Amino acid sequence: MSPKPKPMPDPAHLGPRLRLGVSRCLLGDEVRYDGQHKRDEFLVDVLGPYVEWVPVCPEVEIGLPIPRESLRLVGDPAAPRLVAPRSGADHTERMLAWAAARLDGLAAEDLVGFVFKKDSPSSGLFRVKVYGEQGMPARTGSGLFARAFTERFPDLPVEEEGRLHDWRLRENFVERIFVVARWQQLLRDNPRPAGLVDFHAAIKLTLLAHSPAHYTELGRLVAGAGRTPWPELAARYFSRLMDGLKALATPRKHANVFHHLMGFLKDHLDAADKAELLAAVQEYHDGLVPHIVPFTLLRHHLMKHPVGDWVRRQTYLNPYPKEMLLRNHV
Repeated sequence: MSPKPKPMPDPAHLGPRLRLGVSRCLLGDEVRYDGQHKRDEFLVDVLGPYVEWVPVCPEVEIGLPIPRESLRLVGDPAAPRLVAPRSGADHTERMLAWAAARLDGLAAEDLVGFVFKKDSPSSGLFRVKVYGEQGMPARTGSGLFARAFTERFPDLPVEEEGRLHDWRLRENFVERIFVVARWQQLLRDNPRPAGLVDFHAAIKLTLLAHSPAHYTELGRLVAGAGRTPWPELAARYFSRLMDGLKALATPRKHANVFHHLMGFLKDHLDAADKAELLAAVQEYHDGLVPHIVPFTLLRHHLMKHPVGDWVRRQTYLNPYPKEMLLRNHV
């Protein structure tokens, strides 16, 4: 009798809960300028059970009251001022000084990423309104705190809650924060080239589904791991890994990974099972069924047959808690 296959690593048990930064109003706290909140159902109810939130409200933390006068960005989009249009009060220097100190504190928090409030003059990531001299806005800016955060932590996953309503962006972001959690576990448990080799072996197919170019590049980097000092190697690997995972996985790239995995089953499936699996992958590629259909069928066969631990350790097969149902829609 063949030995019982080892279970796939459970992303819900990666040590400490994922510490994820978030704009405080998105959790339901009434801290906005009008005394209201912007509670986000996905963040609180779906993602919330798996993370420890690190909430931030820049306006409140620099001492502004609730409620308060609204703020806006004005001037040069590359270096805008944070101004209260009614009173003319300029909070730019106060905000920047606070942000620098706050980011020093966040650097010690082991964050896996941050979810920002869209359109906010402090926390919006993309297309924030910047008002010119004639009083007309152009959506060309980023919030002062959001910009400072991404400059300080360029490799961490960041998103706006509005963009997370897009299923593909949602799945991509969640997958990336769990990759960061796995990376943090590596740094805690085995921070050396041998640990990196194991880490890369487990994440190879996840990377292939996002960026074949990064898959090749990082394979070469890891192959020469012993020739580079560990701090330099780790920083370069993580930066290039996170850059590659920003690329959205597509049906074509997922189908490529499916076919790669099917190669491990060629000696274990009969003609009917092979035909069923190939048909499911093709239907997904053609947009007729969601990712979860061929994924579940393939995962079933991989767990049933003796395909080896390398396959079962692939994070692609268990990227985040299945209860989140993210692959039902992509």
